[in-house]
Amino acid sequence: MLNHLNRLYNLYNLREYVHPDPVEFLYAYPRREDREIAGLIASSLAYGNVCQILKSVSLVLEKMGDSPYLYLKDISGPEIRRQYRHFVHRFATGEHLSAMLICIKAMIKEFGSVYECFLSGFEMSDETILPALKSFTGRFNQPHGERNPGHLIASPEKKSACKRLNLFLRWMVRRDAVDPGGWDDILPSKLVIPLDIHMFRISRAFGWTRRNQANLLTALEITEKFKIWIPEDPVRFDFTLTRFGIRSDLNKAEVFDCI
Repeated sequence: MLNHLNRLYNLYNLREYVHPDPVEFLYAYPRREDREIAGLIASSLAYGNVCQILKSVSLVLEKMGDSPYLYLKDISGPEIRRQYRHFVHRFATGEHLSAMLICIKAMIKEFGSVYECFLSGFEMSDETILPALKSFTGRFNQPHGERNPGHLIASPEKKSACKRLNLFLRWMVRRDAVDPGGWDDILPSKLVIPLDIHMFRISRAFGWTRRNQANLLTALEITEKFKIWIPEDPVRFDFTLTRFGIRSDLNKAEVFDCI
């Protein structure tokens, strides 16, 4: 199985297979402080039709110019609400988005960056990234005079698989041809699989889980299965395997060639 997964990784874990995927927005930002904000925005909106996802993320980032970090550092909360008052992405409104951005702005003010804020809740002794993620998401549920961002920021305390946040962490912690990295003090071994419907179906087909719900327990079970093969990087194959459910030019049967 590991040889099969590595073969697929070597063939498809390439920039040419990224589009359409919101990770492509991160490539425009060489500075970590900008990339992590772009990544948090892109991942939070990564649900629904992929064309609409790319359109919505573009609309948010265009207003921020070349540096999302400086944009949020310098702008006021009321101005954020004004600029994004007409924003809509499926169930997300301008109020949800503004609340999230204002929370990120507060992180910058208190810690200097989103990364430093996340690290404040991280312990190297933790088995997974989840304790730090719980601490991090808790900051979004204590808004600074605003309503909270609601479903844009999921909470592992509610047993959610937190697919979008774990996707964000994959982008920022790992570094290869697809994932740009930048959060270098966090080991990839701590990551949890970003469990979307494509990974869930593949995992069920291979017997990596027998659970019927794509929740946090299922994500952890699948992550543990990958750790058997590659303990230092259990989410290594996430991008490659999920490409087959997203791109019509790839043959899904190739995933199951080893059966």
